[in-house]
Amino acid sequence: MLSIFKSIPTHMDYKGQKLAEQIFQGIILVSAAIGFIYGLIVEQFGWTVYIVLAGFAVSCVLTLPPWPMYRKNPLNWQPIVPEAGGEPCPKPQENIKKKKHK
Repeated sequence: MLSIFKSIPTHMDYKGQKLAEQIFQGIILVSAAIGFIYGLIVEQFGWTVYIVLAGFAVSCVLTLPPWPMYRKNPLNWQPIVPEAGGEPCPKPQENIKKKKHK
């Protein structure tokens, strides 16, 4: 059962994140404009809120899951290089001598 969940992709690449952000902002902007105009015509602020919330719900469905259109440009990572010795390399902070203030 857990192998099914492990096979679901959970990542987006950087260009996919940018595309998701642009889609999200576009849908929110369009729904806010439509909601404002419709609410002004019918003179009911509630309709404006409902339309903006509907736009928010649509944008969440389109941008939150990592759809395949957001995973078209994966990064090519360098392969892992095994360390030569069993001892880890010292950290750079350990090599720096501390100055005493007078």
